[in-house]
This record gives sequence, C-alpha cells and structure tokens, in this order.
Amino acid sequence: MKRRPACYSSVVAIALQLIGGGRMGEALLGGLLAAGWASPGELAVVEKIPDRRAELSGRFDGVIMTDDPLDQADAVLAVKPGDVASAGNRLREAGVARVLSIAAGVTTAALESVLDDGARVIRAMPNTPALVGSGAAAIAAGRHATEEDLDWATGVLEAVGTVVVCEEPMLDAVTGLSGSGPAYVFWLAETLMAAGAGVGLSSEMADALVRQTLLGAARLLVESGEPPADLRAAVTSPGGTTARGIAELEARGAAAAFIAAVTAATERSRELGAT
Repeated sequence: MKRRPACYSSVVAIALQLIGGGRMGEALLGGLLAAGWASPGELAVVEKIPDRRAELSGRFDGVIMTDDPLDQADAVLAVKPGDVASAGNRLREAGVARVLSIAAGVTTAALESVLDDGARVIRAMPNTPALVGSGAAAIAAGRHATEEDLDWATGVLEAVGTVVVCEEPMLDAVTGLSGSGPAYVFWLAETLMAAGAGVGLSSEMADALVRQTLLGAARLLVESGEPPADLRAAVTSPGGTTARGIAELEARGAAAAFIAAVTAATERSRELGAT
C-alpha cells in the first residue's frame, strides 16, 4: 500500500477528508485506517446528517467528524451525483486544490467548473466489493492533474482493492464491466442457487455451496494467475459432467448474454454522462 509523505504543509491539519459518510466513504475510511495510510486524527469525514456523524464517530474513534469541509485539505468526494455541485462549491470556498471523485457519472470537467481554477481532479469508478476490501477501481486524470496526483489517488484507493489508470472516456466501459460486474455475479449466484434447489438440494445447502464455489473459483483465478480458459479446461474432462454443462451454456447463448449486458451498461453510462 502506498502511504502519503510524512511531511506535508502545516496549513493542512489532516491528511485527507472524505466528503460524504455513506457506505463507500465508510469503506474507504476503514481501509485507509487498516492499511496504516494515516492515523485516525489525520482523517476527517464531512457528513451533513448528524445521526450518521454520530454513528461513524462511534465506529472510528479519533477520526474528525464535521459538517463542513476543512480548509485546503485533500478531499475524496463520495456524494451522490446530484449533490456534487453543492459539495464542489463548498470545497472551492475551503480552498481545496486536489479532489478524488467517486461520484458516479460526474466528469472531471464538470467538477473542475465548480472548483478553483487549476484544481487537480481525479475521477474514479470503484465498485461495491470495496466494502470488504476487495474492490476494483479505475481512475482518470482531469485537465490539471499530474502523475503525482494519480499516484496519490492510486494510494488512497489501493486501501480497498485494485486500481488501474485509464483515459476518462474509458470509464464508461469500466462502469459497464467492473462497476456493474458485481451485480452480474450476484445474479449468477441467485441463478445457481435456484438451479441447485431445482435438482433436489435444500435451499440452505445450495446457498452454502454456491457462495463457497464462487469464492473458491475467484481466489483460484486471482492467486493462480492462469488464464480463465486454462482453468476452465482443467476441470472440463471430455465427455464429462462439466463438458455437458458448458455445452448447454454455449448452446443457450450465455456468453453472448454477458457480452450484451456489459455493452448495454456501457452505453447507459455514456447516456447518463451526457445528461
């Protein structure tokens, strides 16, 4: 994990402020603390709902909780798209010069337009497995962001998963693949559980087997480093049970359906970004 430099301007009282204390903001806060990126007193959460501030304060002792951005501190913008303009205005008033935005569909140009001239903006597309420290995120630099800023953003998001760098137009495709991808996997889990029950397993047994099968297959894919096609071939004996199952998936167009899903989600992301 990358850690911020030990020395930073005395004007900045904290290492990072999270604008928005929702699920993703909370996940990132927990990841940063667990990774040792900063101490609790060097992190702040800016949350407008008092009850949520109190809830987070109880979970993260020592982290600064406030309802207004802190002056000049680097920020992660983790609010709903409709709240970006007002949050951006507050960041501008606080003199914040570097912002990592995880607000879905909000372009760097849109955010730059409400911040001070020259503000360095990095846009990210994370996904919900960040809630358990296993996220996948892509980041793209705004007009004024430097390589150093990209390294900083990478270090922040690596606290909750894997990070790749891309050009901003590619974030729509990232949204269609990894942003929406967890939902495709959850849908697959639902389908497999129903199929298990359909061939005679109890719902409890099917649930347990599907959860562990997906976890085990994912770990094998990541930890082995082997191409998925090779891993599939290793468990697909000619004329065996797996070969029969794969043949049914191919015959019923399962691959085409997943490709269509990613394509459709990518197009929808482009449409939302254009509005």
